[in-house]
Amino acid sequence: MSVPLIQFENVTIQRGDRVVLDGVTLSIAQGEHVAILGPNGSGKSTLIKAISRELYPLLKAEPWSLRILGRDRWHLFELRNHLGLVSNDWMQMCTRDYSGFEIVLSGFFGSVGIWPNHQVTTEMEQKAREVMDLLEIAHLAERNTNELSSGEARRILIARALVHDPQALVLDEPTTSLDLHATHELREIFRKLARNGISLIMVTHHLPDIIPEIARVVLIRGGRVFCDGPKDQMFQSETLSELFGIPVEVLARGGYYHVL
Repeated sequence: MSVPLIQFENVTIQRGDRVVLDGVTLSIAQGEHVAILGPNGSGKSTLIKAISRELYPLLKAEPWSLRILGRDRWHLFELRNHLGLVSNDWMQMCTRDYSGFEIVLSGFFGSVGIWPNHQVTTEMEQKAREVMDLLEIAHLAERNTNELSSGEARRILIARALVHDPQALVLDEPTTSLDLHATHELREIFRKLARNGISLIMVTHHLPDIIPEIARVVLIRGGRVFCDGPKDQMFQSETLSELFGIPVEVLARGGYYHVL
């Protein structure tokens, strides 16, 4: 069997005086579509920052490990060829005076925009345009990103993450601040990417973000894995009521789940 795409074993992370991940053990297979669901403050964003190497586990007496594709050490530029991260923290990129095409190209350099020292090749430009075509945003290439809607900007950031042909996309609260129309369009894009063989790891607190192609859901609460399993088993009213601490009724419709 192939090694897991992501593997946490007994991972604890502290931010300031607070333990935000507490002994987390979690494995995600290559090619798997997974949603990580939990209330605000449950540790979801910290989990992403651990994957992207922005935060590191505490050194402690008990054995622990955090591996991506079986390795615990990565050069960040090399890691981008395997994992593309789309974070809400990066939406600030789209308030600057760069075109959509420049932001997508900048994914090759890990920068915000193109700088004089960057050597942009014809192959890079072609790949950027191919990705923008895939996401149906070619018309945004020459638009300044500070003129884009939130939904358009989110797709530009997804294109930026895709220029390396990563195995998987890690999506942090992907529909935050989007209206109903933009949310629908983005979900359709995620379905298209899933059908094209890109693994999706979606971190959210919003059930309708979880597209039908995502079969497994990991519930996280208080920095720990609360429950992990098939979506239809996780999305039971009793389970979600306990997760969020309020009475919850779940409605399934058209492959999507909603909370009433």
